[in-house]
Formats: sequence, C-alpha cells, structure tokens
Amino acid sequence: MVLDAAEEPDYLRANRANWDDRAAIHAASPDYEVQSFLDDPEHLSGVVRFDLARIGDVSGLDGVHLQCHIGTDTLSLARLGARMTGLDLSPQSVEEARRLAAATGAEVDYVVSDVYDAPRALAGRTFDLVYVSLGAISWLPSVDRWAEVVAAVLRPGGRLFIRDTHPMLDTMEPDPVTGRPVPAFPYFEHHDPVVWDDDLTYVQAAEDSAHTITHTETHTWSHGIGETVTAVMRHGLQLTMLEEHDSVPFCPFPGKMTRDEIGEFRMTEHPERIAMSFTLGAVKPS
Repeated sequence: MVLDAAEEPDYLRANRANWDDRAAIHAASPDYEVQSFLDDPEHLSGVVRFDLARIGDVSGLDGVHLQCHIGTDTLSLARLGARMTGLDLSPQSVEEARRLAAATGAEVDYVVSDVYDAPRALAGRTFDLVYVSLGAISWLPSVDRWAEVVAAVLRPGGRLFIRDTHPMLDTMEPDPVTGRPVPAFPYFEHHDPVVWDDDLTYVQAAEDSAHTITHTETHTWSHGIGETVTAVMRHGLQLTMLEEHDSVPFCPFPGKMTRDEIGEFRMTEHPERIAMSFTLGAVKPS
C-alpha cells in the first residue's frame, strides 16, 4: 500500500530530504569518481571492484540495486553484463543516476521508491540478483521487513549480495580527545532511531561545489549481524557466504586510518580489533 504524505513516517521524509541534498554534492565529489566513469568505459566503482571475486559472473542476469543512490555501483554491475534496475527513495539521487547512465550510454532503469514499497514500485517484477551496497540498511527501522522485500523481488534460484558497514563499526564514534574509536551507539536493532542533526556527509566535496545540506536531520538504526542473517533465513533464503572485513571505503576515524591502493581504509594500529564491513550472500531456493 502506498502511503500519502500525511501517513508517511517522519524518518522517511527526513531521510529523503537529506539524501536529496547530498545527491549533487556526491555526484560532484572526487570520491564517487563520476569523471572516471565518463572517461573510461571499463571503469568500475571501488565497492564493486572490492567484491568482484565474491560477486562472480553477473552477465545476462536481471539485477536490482536497492538503495542505489547516484548509481555508480549500479552502472558498474551493468558494465559487467547485468541488466540493471536501480531503486532509491531520493528523487534527486535517481536524477543523478539517470544522468550518469545517459552520459555513459548505459541502459539502466531507475525507479524512485522507498525500499519497503519496492515490490509495488517494481510492478511485481522479479530478479536474478538483488544487490545492496555500503551504508544501506542502517537507514531502515526493520531488517526483517527488508529481508521480506528481498525475498519478494527475487526469482527462485536468484541470489542476494550485500556488502554494508558492519554493525560493530556503527556502534563507534571518535573519542573527542584521542580520536580513537569508542562504543557509543546500539549494536542490536532498537525501536527508536538514532537521530542526527548535522550538515556533514562522508565524502570530500568538490572545490567549486555550491551545494550544501540544508535538511540536516536523519534517522538511523543498527542491525546486528545475527539479526540480519536470521532475517534473511526467516524469509526462505539460504546463506551462501558471510565474510567480515577490517576495511571500509571511507574514513570514519580521521588520522587513525590508512588508505590502501584500492581505496579501502583500515585502522593503522590494530586493524584486527574492529570489523568495519561485511559481505553476505544468499540464494532463494528453486
């Protein structure tokens, strides 16, 4: 059922407005490498490059990228041969994604929708691959509802692939004195969101960018690894892979992390102490 504006949850309105503000900033940021996509027809996003061996061959697959943002990962999968559809709640993000696809000659379909409304927004279409990438599910209040959607849009024999920030990392913030990570936020899913009010984003803004974040309120939730795995299995998917990584493709602790040759950041000292991201794979039985 589609909610009208009066029924729409506050978190959706706030998060959509914030991501609308971020879209142009991210499209212009060197961190998203949009110019590299325009210059090099074989360029892939760092997130997709990191997981190439785990993703495997996607050529000829019908894929949907949930919470696709400005579409750089979606375009990367299309360049690997998948027939991709991207879905995001932010109209401005989808506009940037469509602009990038058109400029590179890629045939990617984009849909504006909240994740929970994806089965309706996709008109009942199902896919061989559901792809989800960094910084996605923490914007959703229920990981179980998310897994229900994934199962609904997957064909029998289709598979889920998600790499996201690790809930262990999401519990941390820099100590105000030392800059070292200290636990400050929930690990397990919780009813009430963590509400933020700031004009920050996670990328380097372009030097000539005139865009700013004016809608500063956002709502996020944590979902423990066990909760995520259990939700996927509860909705009939069979787990095929779960890997935890000591790196993430952005820098949550400035001055305390080292960037490697593929753009991943890990703690300079004792990287083995904090899980930064995870990759999960699952398949819907035929």
